[in-house]
Amino acid sequence: MLKIGNVKIKKPVIVAPLAGISNDTYRKLCLEFGAGLVCGEMISDKAIYYQNKKTLAMLDFSNHHPSSLQIFGSDPKTMANAARVVNDVDCDILDINMGCPVNKVIKTGAGAALMKDEDLAVKITEEVIKVSKKPVTVKMRLGYDSKHLNYLSLAKKLEAVGVSAIALHARSRSQMYEGQANWEHIKILHENLKIPVIGNGDIKTLTDYINHKDDCDAIMIGRGLLGNPFLIQEINAYEKKKEFKVISYQEKFKVLLKHTYQLIKLKGEDVAIKEMRGIGPHYLNGLYNSSVYKTKIAHMNSYKELKEILKEYEEYLGDKQ
Repeated sequence: MLKIGNVKIKKPVIVAPLAGISNDTYRKLCLEFGAGLVCGEMISDKAIYYQNKKTLAMLDFSNHHPSSLQIFGSDPKTMANAARVVNDVDCDILDINMGCPVNKVIKTGAGAALMKDEDLAVKITEEVIKVSKKPVTVKMRLGYDSKHLNYLSLAKKLEAVGVSAIALHARSRSQMYEGQANWEHIKILHENLKIPVIGNGDIKTLTDYINHKDDCDAIMIGRGLLGNPFLIQEINAYEKKKEFKVISYQEKFKVLLKHTYQLIKLKGEDVAIKEMRGIGPHYLNGLYNSSVYKTKIAHMNSYKELKEILKEYEEYLGDKQ
């Protein structure tokens, strides 16, 4: 069992925050599949402080436990202000994003850009810790680019000011999501910190998990769970030395429909269907001749249409048995 501050994480998989995906519906789904901790998509410190309507909806973490809310920003004062607001949110952990590689975040000096200014990164963290009633964690990358891999230096400074855990994505900012995650750096960080180290990057199968679970205190999975929350169950079964049955295509379709239906309840059909055009095809990974039906899902316009596509595909797969 892992402890982050006073929060007990009783199951091995931590679900990474994914922008545009880690909403209320996705977090609940992952918890139902046995996640040990779920993280919300990153939210701007200023958006939290001024609490616009969209942001208020993103702050709903009710019945999501254990859970972590992630904030990003580049100003110590506004980050501290956001942390005060988060004190009243029903989440368990407050996470600071120092790893987001996308340009619109980098241009504000936030996300992975903070790794270029360790003093500012530490100052922000200190101010957040001062006011937060929740354990504070940080998610970072190896560095801004391959010539400046300063994760160890920064992590030691963050540990010294009271961070409760560090999550390390084993790529630099310049790599974005390309190339292979270098887990040797996660091992190095784990060996040099006393606080928990959470490893992240390229965990897509049970074999990946087994190969890296001893490199850190916990494994965080992001893109590897898209369309495959079943991986959480598989890892839990492995840890409990229980048999895990191969997931049928019928079960995958059932969960896809449930995911879509719950997202429609949260956001309305128009928005939910647009989002599921990107997420839905992942549920079909590995199935026979899936490309045809992935394309159909990527262009669907309604929940009814999704049901029709899956019914057609189910009949097609049934004929191949």
